Amino acid sequence: MALQLFDSLKRETRELQPSHPDGVFRFYNCGPTVYAPAHIGNFRTFVVNDVLRRLLELEFGPGKVKHVRNLTDVDDKTIKRARDEGRPLAEVTKQWTDKFHADCAALNCLPPHVEPTATGHIDEQVDMIDVLMKKGNAYRAPDGSVYFKVSSFDHYGELSRVKERVLQPGSALKALAADADEKEDVSDFALWKAHKDEDGANSWESPWGRGRPGWHIECSAMIKKHLGETIDLHTGGVDLLFPHHENEIAQSECCNGQQFSRHWYHSEHLLVDGKKMSKSLGNLYTLDDLTAKGFSPMALRYALLMGHPRKQLNFTLDSLHAAESALLSIRDRLEEYADRAGISSQREALDNVIANDESLEGGFGAAWTNLCDDLNTPAALGTAFTMIKAIANSPFAASDQSAEQRSRWLTEFKAAHRLFNRAFGLNIKVRTLGERTAEKSNQSVPSSITALAEKRWTAKQAKDFAAADALRKELATAGWSMLDRKDGYSLEPIKR
Repeated sequence: MALQLFDSLKRETRELQPSHPDGVFRFYNCGPTVYAPAHIGNFRTFVVNDVLRRLLELEFGPGKVKHVRNLTDVDDKTIKRARDEGRPLAEVTKQWTDKFHADCAALNCLPPHVEPTATGHIDEQVDMIDVLMKKGNAYRAPDGSVYFKVSSFDHYGELSRVKERVLQPGSALKALAADADEKEDVSDFALWKAHKDEDGANSWESPWGRGRPGWHIECSAMIKKHLGETIDLHTGGVDLLFPHHENEIAQSECCNGQQFSRHWYHSEHLLVDGKKMSKSLGNLYTLDDLTAKGFSPMALRYALLMGHPRKQLNFTLDSLHAAESALLSIRDRLEEYADRAGISSQREALDNVIANDESLEGGFGAAWTNLCDDLNTPAALGTAFTMIKAIANSPFAASDQSAEQRSRWLTEFKAAHRLFNRAFGLNIKVRTLGERTAEKSNQSVPSSITALAEKRWTAKQAKDFAAADALRKELATAGWSMLDRKDGYSLEPIKR
């Protein structure tokens, strides 16, 4: 089935196809502002984009997808952090870039093919602004800043459905759009910000004086350099739809005279315990916060895929418990497939099959259809989980397996492994029968750990979730992960 995705601009689900003669699908998603650790709401967008990237590569083939994701390493937030800490901007942004990369790796997100920075593309941004000035789409303010003239672009507001008449003083949308008093019109937005004392050394020369680029022009310039004037897909969180993506369209199309992006896709907000994340509510989690509580990064990845990307997802710690249990069940079923196919006795044989898991056959076609139909991850996970659980109810005796039956199980194993690991990116480690036996024999649980686990299970059954989470964290500190099931739990040592 062809990969289809909802288009935020056209308001309809459309097929994704490369538009350039080389057949390479050009794909951009907005990256983080590197001034602090990314939180799990940010990572919902990045995990969703990672699944999309994986599907695109499965659809179009190796080397036929070019994925670019930027790093915003100069803006008000990064400069303020550097000033508050008394450190150079580059040192601060490198710290948080490294942390972002480490979190992405832990969540098994594929690195983009190109990851440009705003500070590394100052010349490209200045060049675009210069073109916009010459075309009459931009003007220089008295303080030396340069602004885009929104009234010069007739199609402004088509992505977000925000028209200039709606941008009235005092409105919430107007507050988002406004960023200075030097503008000719309150709807205009900054392309170049004149240097101020609080910027310190963080400024560059330009035809309009020293300063730094506005946030929006960064993405347009990096896209033009690395993907061209027209791209096939632009993605991001719904919070970027206005004004950021709206402004990208305006400045890019006015500068280049070409359609900017053929397709737009936005993922929705993540709620925590039914509320918007905020530090004041104490419900803003980072990956480190959750691993400190004993949860694995893959449990978070699974939990972030349990809701449709275009709908708000309510995240809870209980959803992480469910994700841990689901991952354990999937691993067990994959290993049972391997047993039935006769490939679990040797690591080399198993690795060879896994490395060549190109099968789309077997009972997982419906799950692939769900994934390709507007990235319906919860339906795909549900369908696949139902299929893989069915194996437990299938009679099995190794001595009775014919070559034909083993071949059928091998097909199912490859199809399931490709779906869960290649498409969902869940990084499920399939063990050989010998490895499972050795781990079981070496895995004696200390009585002190068993006692902690029993206390936590009792607390959870009594719905004393604060105590249960505290005990789970204590178990994690001691090096053990507690995986909940409907009828009990299991304990596994945490691999550091």
